[in-house]
Amino acid sequence: MSRRDWLCSAAAAAFAGAAQSGTEDKVLLSIGGTLGRPDRDGRALFDMKRLQGFPQHSLTQKTPWYAGPRKFSGPLLREVLAAAGAQGQSIEAIAINDYKVTIPMDDVRQHDVMLALQMDDRPMPLRDKGPLFIIYPFDSDPRLRTSIYYARCAWQLKALEIR
Repeated sequence: MSRRDWLCSAAAAAFAGAAQSGTEDKVLLSIGGTLGRPDRDGRALFDMKRLQGFPQHSLTQKTPWYAGPRKFSGPLLREVLAAAGAQGQSIEAIAINDYKVTIPMDDVRQHDVMLALQMDDRPMPLRDKGPLFIIYPFDSDPRLRTSIYYARCAWQLKALEIR
């Protein structure tokens, strides 16, 4: 079993266990770095219930990862960052498999970058890029349809570090 498969299996088991036990307060996203409103130990922590408490947005669009258009739903990333009091110039997004990408803070100010919680009106399983997926509005701005912005769409997101 590869390291990636092992990490996915372990994370899927933990996520499934939380869902089966009814603990909706499992932290899905941890935000650290330069924050004005941390929750605990200098980090802002978000479970599914807290993420669902933000205004929810939806967009249906084509992406390079799926054959046809898919509907993504969730809060705008800038709203989640504002709740944490994020103050910085860049965001390092970190996935469950330790993929890391830097996103300029200007991206979330200028574009409706979404923190997708659902795809096609269903929670996203770990094996299909869930439970959290950063999505850019590719169809509303053709300039975003490049490998630079595709690479910034971290799926299986677990943490953000504000710099």
